[in-house]
Amino acid sequence: MQKKYASLLILSFALLVTMAKAQETVYPAPAQKGATAITHATVHVGNGTVLNDATIVFEKGKITAVGVGVPVPKGATEIDGTGKQVYPGLILPNSFLGLKEISSGVRGSNDLQEIGENNADIRSIVSYNTDSKVTNVLRSNGVLLAHIAPEGELIEGRSSVVQLDAWNYEDAEYKANTGMYITIPSMMARRGGRGGFRAMMMGVGAPSDPAKAAFDKIEIIKNFFTQAKAYLQEKNHVASNLKFEATRALFEGKQKLFVRANEVKQMLVAIDLGKTFGFNIVIVGGSESFQIANLLAENKIPVIIDQQHALPATEDDDIDQPYKTPAQLSKAGVLFALNDMSDNAKQINLSFNAGTAATYGLTKEEALTAITLNSAKILGIDDKTGSIEVGKDANIIVSQGDILDMRSNQLSHAFIQGRSISLDNKQKQLYERYKHKYGIK
Repeated sequence: MQKKYASLLILSFALLVTMAKAQETVYPAPAQKGATAITHATVHVGNGTVLNDATIVFEKGKITAVGVGVPVPKGATEIDGTGKQVYPGLILPNSFLGLKEISSGVRGSNDLQEIGENNADIRSIVSYNTDSKVTNVLRSNGVLLAHIAPEGELIEGRSSVVQLDAWNYEDAEYKANTGMYITIPSMMARRGGRGGFRAMMMGVGAPSDPAKAAFDKIEIIKNFFTQAKAYLQEKNHVASNLKFEATRALFEGKQKLFVRANEVKQMLVAIDLGKTFGFNIVIVGGSESFQIANLLAENKIPVIIDQQHALPATEDDDIDQPYKTPAQLSKAGVLFALNDMSDNAKQINLSFNAGTAATYGLTKEEALTAITLNSAKILGIDDKTGSIEVGKDANIIVSQGDILDMRSNQLSHAFIQGRSISLDNKQKQLYERYKHKYGIK
């Protein structure tokens, strides 16, 4: 009997080892050596420009030439792009990547949120897991950069941008402390639309007066920033306050305040916060942003549309309103970025969300810009990424077909800062494993 149990334990251990090694052979790529040239390709620059039969040259991680008729440097590694589409690497502008691995209830895989209402001093980057099994799947879908943000009750903490080919979070860090995240509480009791169904399923009861409860929370946020402002104006402190110190870059205009808000009333509070404290505001969520698009444009407040493939915000909205919102914001002159916060799909449908927006009013190049250059502008990294231009990092993807179309999108190459990265992932390995098992060719 003991021998039988020992055999079972060995078998179980062997299975666990096999599963654990499903992706560990995918290593971060070494620094680029020599020059690389992608020739005869259709290049989608990311700013609305498309170059046919063009060449891109990059060296030491930077793009050194792009255009039609560009000569290939002697000794360069040449990639024939004939019939292929070349794009800037896609950017997730708001993400839980590396902070939450498994949805719902597996606490050990969740480092997304700290306890308490005020976590201004939290830095999400230190919890970022570069070994996440999701990362390589995202890369296979063209996502090369992600904005890693904490979650919480009110004042959530600071976010950072990472590149998705690294040994540890220090290597991954692309831009540190991009901004601070806060959540404006909902002021409405609703059971339908986004959030309402989820709250109902979770058994979350609405307060008797949701507006009063929300404004009480908003006062907590305002009081914190008022106290922080006073603290920062003092020349000498009896003791340092880490939460107040964390707001210094916000008041100096070096960081942005990312405000989670979907309702119009929540966004109006965000606008007021910006005016009161002089903060650079970014709306995250924005499902009702189309209703105040002109006001957002007037106040120069960007919007990250968190999820398009969702129900309308209210029962009175058009059934296809989430698909139309990007075009309506674009028409009003609002700087916006598209995102994918699907917990089930693990954010792999970013480019396909853009494809949907291109069906509902945007051009394909405008939709591409919404997941590349616009995201870079909102995150403050457009000086080095977001488009294929000379001097920027060589964050580039090469596809057999249209990146916005799930039927033809198939990446053949991807580069992060000029490094040719692997496009292998656990799902591909399992696919090949079971093809082999059943003799499928």
